[in-house]
Amino acid sequence: MPALGAEQDTARTLAGRILVVDDDEGVTTTFARMLRLEGFDVRTALNGEMGLLEASKSRPDAIILDLRMPLLDGLRFLRRLRADHEQRDVRVAIVTGDYFLDDDIAAELRQLGAEVKFKPLWLDDLVGLARNLLKVTH
Repeated sequence: MPALGAEQDTARTLAGRILVVDDDEGVTTTFARMLRLEGFDVRTALNGEMGLLEASKSRPDAIILDLRMPLLDGLRFLRRLRADHEQRDVRVAIVTGDYFLDDDIAAELRQLGAEVKFKPLWLDDLVGLARNLLKVTH
């Protein structure tokens, strides 16, 4: 019989591994805390470059990604992720506070397979998004 801790680790693994990439540390910390409470294995990164490194290292099942970040924004991150043969099928949701997305940018995000959601995301919205990305039904 496995120890209680081992059962909890298995439950986390079954829920899926999510990478949260956002340059706002408050958002990243809050999203990670909420998702961990729901049993997800969460990794975080505070910019696009760190996010790509973390994605390469941890191989997440899904990524929740901020669109507006300095240096490497969400769109450029997504282009680079999709160019990586091993990462091209990772499910991605773009989360943004920009309600007036340029039509060309929105079209490219869809073409690259990203779901777009708008901030603020409340607990139910965030958990629903994570479950949808991972196709978790419980």
